[in-house]
Amino acid sequence: MSAYFNYLGKLLSRFFTDLAAFFYHGIVAPWGGSKSGWPNVGYNFKMYHEYLTAYSPEFGAGGWIMWVLFLLLFIGVIGGIGYGLFWLIRRYVKFAKTELDKDELRRQVERLNYELYDMMKERDKILELKMKSLGIDGKRPPEGQVSEEEQVVEEVQSRFPKLAHVDSEYYGKDTSIPEVEGLTLSQLCENFRNFAASQMGLYYTIDTIRQVFAGLGASKIIILEGISGTGKTSMPYALGKFFKHDADICSVQPNWKDRSELLGYYNEFTKKFNESEFLRALYTSVYRQDTNIIVLDEMNLARVEYYFAEFLSVLEMPNPNEWNIELIGSRDPHDPKLFKNGKLKIPQNVFFFGTANNDDSTFTISDKVYDRAICLFFDNKGIAFEAPFQGPMEIPFEQIHKLYDEAQEKYPVSEKTLENFAALDDFVIKKFRLAFGNRILKQLKQFVPCFVACGGTELDGIDFIFTNKILKKFESLNIGFLKQELKELNAMLDKLFGANTFPMAHAFVDRMIRMN
Repeated sequence: MSAYFNYLGKLLSRFFTDLAAFFYHGIVAPWGGSKSGWPNVGYNFKMYHEYLTAYSPEFGAGGWIMWVLFLLLFIGVIGGIGYGLFWLIRRYVKFAKTELDKDELRRQVERLNYELYDMMKERDKILELKMKSLGIDGKRPPEGQVSEEEQVVEEVQSRFPKLAHVDSEYYGKDTSIPEVEGLTLSQLCENFRNFAASQMGLYYTIDTIRQVFAGLGASKIIILEGISGTGKTSMPYALGKFFKHDADICSVQPNWKDRSELLGYYNEFTKKFNESEFLRALYTSVYRQDTNIIVLDEMNLARVEYYFAEFLSVLEMPNPNEWNIELIGSRDPHDPKLFKNGKLKIPQNVFFFGTANNDDSTFTISDKVYDRAICLFFDNKGIAFEAPFQGPMEIPFEQIHKLYDEAQEKYPVSEKTLENFAALDDFVIKKFRLAFGNRILKQLKQFVPCFVACGGTELDGIDFIFTNKILKKFESLNIGFLKQELKELNAMLDKLFGANTFPMAHAFVDRMIRMN
């Protein structure tokens, strides 16, 4: 064994001497100005062989075992050093490539900035030519009016080009509409039903029309739900045609997650606001004096409570003067004229219709949305009937609003009906652990008088609210264990409101019993 250790000492001494000479001649010497020259590698390997030849005859069995172990360890160390160098070189190459990519990206950004600068210069030249063609003489128009040349400047310089165009179309112009003499809500329902049938080939029952118009008197949000092809989108479309102001139909996309998808967003690069059609329609409605309808088509392709959350909250405020939507924080002199500190006020004359299909491709609409809206369920196609000719009607929103206010005063829900409804509330809480809530009671007091004014009855209005606001929540219960309670509910309805009343509620309860 002593011969092996003598050999090992000689070998390591020689190895480190050669390693130092290797680094010195190959790396250090060239930087110091000396001539570089690698050691005679072949000669060094010959020396290692001579050491082994000289000492190996006296190794013995133990020495050879130690020599094999040392050889394996040496190979492992050399391999580890080689892998470490490979890893360092690879990291360096990757880092260098990243830096090159950053340099290329910086060059591209600089090029885009130059191109943007050139485009701005071209825009200014075009604007100058346009203003010259309009014969601008520098004189100000009369107060309250905007000259054509100023409108052009506003559209070009504004961060909201679409809204600036709306300003140029409506600002300073009279949009008032004369009232229709002798108009009632009942007549309005009949006229619209005849218009839809005679002019558009759309057939709705009179009860459906009454529910829609009464719903407009109780909520700013109407949800039309049901299977595809039953005329959900056609309903608000026909309403727009009837009021001589087309409904704005905005198709909801599955990737909508927040309000920026609905309203648009400010682009920091272009310094412009990417306005949506929804925002343009909403802004236009502020100028107009008639009824404006905005449709969120296929509204449950995305989660309504995400992208429409701000509107759900704002429309709940009791004071309409607080119905403000903030669009941009900073102020600019070229911003739309109806903005106030970057905010837009939601007008009273706008209504939001949402259509919703019930299938596997859509999301379930949450109770938060249902409680704030009036929901109608379309479960079959309309039956054709002969209708007299009826043309469209241009009606100021204020006149319709007055009709709703008059209905509240003329047809308030009777105290007896409210007492029976409170008893029904107690029964539902006791048997099904569901409560109505103050919001639903408030909608009931607003909806039912309007429904009566539209030609319906008080009990049918109560039936509609109870079915669409309360019984709809039963779908989340385990009905299989509540069949007896559902039968008792049918009996309670007959007891409180009389037999052969509440046909919608009875049909809904019977369907739940059969399906479970």
